[in-house]
Amino acid sequence: MVNLTIDGRKISVEENTTIMEAARQNGIPIPSLCYLKGINEIAACRVCVVELEGKNRLITSCNNVAEEGMVIYTNSPKVRKDRHINVELLLSQHDCQCVTCARSGNCSLQSIANDLNIIDIPFEKQVEHKPWNKNFPLIRDSAKCIKCMRCVAICDKVQGLSVWDAEGTGSRSNVNVSKRMTIENAPCALCGQCITHCPVGALRERDDTEKVWDAIEDGTKTVVVQVAPAVRTAWGEQLGMKAEEATIGKILDAMKRMGADYVFDTVFSADLTIMEEANEFVHRFTSGELKGNPMFTSCCPGWIRFIKSQFPHRVKYLSTAKSPQQMFGAVMKTYFAEKIGKKPEDIFTVSVMPCVAKKAEREMELFYEEYAGHDIDAVITTRELVKMMRAAHISPETLEDRESDSPMHAGTGAGVIFGATGGVMEAALRTAYAIITGENPEADAFKAVRSSGFNANDGVQEAELEINGIKVRTAVVSGLGNTRRLLEKLDRGEVQYDFVEVMACPGGCVGGGGQPIHDGEELAFERGKQLYRLDRDYEIRFSHENQDVLQLYEEYMEKPNSHKAHMLLHTQHE
Repeated sequence: MVNLTIDGRKISVEENTTIMEAARQNGIPIPSLCYLKGINEIAACRVCVVELEGKNRLITSCNNVAEEGMVIYTNSPKVRKDRHINVELLLSQHDCQCVTCARSGNCSLQSIANDLNIIDIPFEKQVEHKPWNKNFPLIRDSAKCIKCMRCVAICDKVQGLSVWDAEGTGSRSNVNVSKRMTIENAPCALCGQCITHCPVGALRERDDTEKVWDAIEDGTKTVVVQVAPAVRTAWGEQLGMKAEEATIGKILDAMKRMGADYVFDTVFSADLTIMEEANEFVHRFTSGELKGNPMFTSCCPGWIRFIKSQFPHRVKYLSTAKSPQQMFGAVMKTYFAEKIGKKPEDIFTVSVMPCVAKKAEREMELFYEEYAGHDIDAVITTRELVKMMRAAHISPETLEDRESDSPMHAGTGAGVIFGATGGVMEAALRTAYAIITGENPEADAFKAVRSSGFNANDGVQEAELEINGIKVRTAVVSGLGNTRRLLEKLDRGEVQYDFVEVMACPGGCVGGGGQPIHDGEELAFERGKQLYRLDRDYEIRFSHENQDVLQLYEEYMEKPNSHKAHMLLHTQHE
């Protein structure tokens, strides 16, 4: 232990603890902008400076370690003056258009400037404006960038893609797409982790809320909304709701109040995905088609973008099943359209997703019989959902629990855990077991595939399971940096698996790039626990027992992996 004094308080902390962490552990907050523990400790913003007794120059607290006998002042006149100037300099290169910023009210720079009572900027304004394709799902506003390098660090160290890089020097330094590429040509997976780790509004998702409002106002359109499992774990965070209050039923109620004609829980199409994917896995695994290679899940579009650009030789081992989002849209524009007597082109499908990559995935075209178009017409993130609720002046306390509409009403515990890393694998194994043995396993028989945390086993959860005497080697991985290391081991022959689940975002969809932003906090695994609690409380916990899914097959698809199912629910990865 190391003993030191901070603001007159004698404290003890473990060796190698930074001054900032030492202060925070003892209830003394030191402001910061660029700091991300273990990821970005470069003291670029210099907002975290403190005064060390006996030293003339101020030191940064984020990357200086607490030492025995130190006497630290975090808010001395010298510190306040220096911190004030540093933030003013940052604001001189920031457009300060807070009212029209996506992060207004949830911006670290805004908060610190308010705390320091900065009401005027004495320096000449020099704001950088660089053009950007506003149709791309990820938007960068160079005029808001404060050069904290967080996006560079998270993309490089956590996701392993190095899409962003610094260029220039000194006051002329800035952040841009690396290697002088455009964002369209860069290996961006659209995971959105750079968005959720940006302290300001320099990075955001493309706003698609107006597309939804336009469709709602168009009397010729039937607006059909689906809500992903992970959204229910997070949407209430922005509205001050407790987890148990922020139910899926209240989201459905909100969408109905906004004008949606039909509202559904994506848990239905998650169960549908499992029916297709589990049957596909059993066939490919038992027939020897995989030839010792694992079949990979295909639900995460960020992962699909990653494998196509980074490991194209592995694409043939992806499941051909579409994601639950796309399956939902395909069913809506065929089976459901017939049910309600509407033309497919008059149905406008909306997805509420925790993900930015889903905005790109919706571009996938649907070709079936006489109809050609898109499975999904618009995707909004969890953050955009809350914006729409606020725009509609919906008070959360007035919302009621609404049931999904029929006939895609039913859902299971297996479908709801899709939003957590390991959930797709566990749900698929429950059904694969039933396909092979003809009976259900214990609902929690495969909980060994559940991930135990961000840093456990480099983000990889391995399990060797036995089904009717057949050994199945599985791996679950989240975070693209972890995924790269796993695939490289596969290529070198160091590990062997039969079935692998990949989620682009650490912790899975619950930690997606479209979820509410809490600067400096990682909430994915806490949100994931909510989904497992919901699964535990579901009356039905197996996708193959979803009665509405079984009815869909009986009335329209015949059986899993039928010709019709392949036409609508599968795709060719290229």
